[in-house]
Amino acid sequence: MKQVTKAIIPAAGYGTRFLPATKAMPKEMLPIVDVPSIQYIVEECALSGITDVCIILGRNKNNIADHFDRNVEVEYALIKSGKLSDIEKMNKLSDKVNIVYVRQKEMRGTGKAIELCKSFVGNDPFAVLFGDDVMYNPENPVTAQLIKVYEQTGATIVGVQEQPREECPKYGVVVPGKVKGRYTEILGFKEKPKLEELPSQLTSLGRFVLTPDIFEYIKETPAAPNGEVYLPTAIELMAKDMAVFAYSFEGRRYDIGDKLGYIIANIEYALRNGEINSGLKKYLKEIIKEI
Repeated sequence: MKQVTKAIIPAAGYGTRFLPATKAMPKEMLPIVDVPSIQYIVEECALSGITDVCIILGRNKNNIADHFDRNVEVEYALIKSGKLSDIEKMNKLSDKVNIVYVRQKEMRGTGKAIELCKSFVGNDPFAVLFGDDVMYNPENPVTAQLIKVYEQTGATIVGVQEQPREECPKYGVVVPGKVKGRYTEILGFKEKPKLEELPSQLTSLGRFVLTPDIFEYIKETPAAPNGEVYLPTAIELMAKDMAVFAYSFEGRRYDIGDKLGYIIANIEYALRNGEINSGLKKYLKEIIKEI
């Protein structure tokens, strides 16, 4: 069985929920404390044994590539100031993963975005990490968990967690088959179903390990009424022909495509930051009294 060493990060979306901030800056570059959110995604790849990452860019997103490139002028200024640790922070991923980029010229859905990376993937299994979901599990990264499950099953794996019933209509919800521990056989998906039509409370949360067969199913996937082709629909077609599993991963997930989720991520990451956590705790205690 081939190892999973490649990953795709779709980052071509418009980020309209964060306008006007995202008018000229990609939402993936919005910081969580002092680190752009996309860097957490790439770090998860590196910690999971991924060596090659393909980031899908849209228009006006070149500064994502700039971020992962070296900035010799800033490095020189930091050297003069004796701030060598800051240089190390800036370049911490440079020797851990090789990053390439493809351009998505028009928004045609997540399935068509993944299809752009077919030549990058070749005939290898690969991970997909959506940038709206930041996962926190420093001991056992979520993508590493899914890779391990793939190694045990040889099948496509979808990362899921159970959500409160009232939250499920915001997500793609798994139509479950047989269940064994954290594994659930996938029979299909319901995209943003009504509460009364929920097939389960297992929701897809932006982490996948896919076999290369997926590209054939993306070709066969009909477009939604808006003209877009979605990855979960292609996975649903795949599940009719072969085993596909949902895996309930361990970890704290932050929905940073949502304003409240983004604020929560900033607060919780700041509380883990040794430089500012004591001051933040003091502030939060004071403001809670006022609320």
